[in-house]
Amino acid sequence: MSTPETSRFVRLRVELVLEVDDADAVTKAALRRIADDSDMPDDERVHAENAVTEDTAEALAYLVDPFDLVSEVPEVELAQASWSSEHIDYDPDSPEWDLDEDDVDEDEEEEAAG
Repeated sequence: MSTPETSRFVRLRVELVLEVDDADAVTKAALRRIADDSDMPDDERVHAENAVTEDTAEALAYLVDPFDLVSEVPEVELAQASWSSEHIDYDPDSPEWDLDEDDVDEDEEEEAAG
């Protein structure tokens, strides 16, 4: 369903909530990944090591790579990616965590506000 007006670029938004059972294991895995990155400059390596040691969310950000999510999808090339992580209070029973809330089209929101 591609037309000349249709962009070849697609924004894929993914939101994950992860439960960390062993923060030390996550930190150690992130430190191993940083140590294995031979292309990382020394000053950046020191900064990265400090960040992942102080914050499990930062450690996860070093371990989760958007390229890994799409690397095996045929005929797709990752053009740009950004991601972040943060500690949150999570209640799976709260309506605030409704996974479908972002599925509402912006036009539908404007019509409802209308």
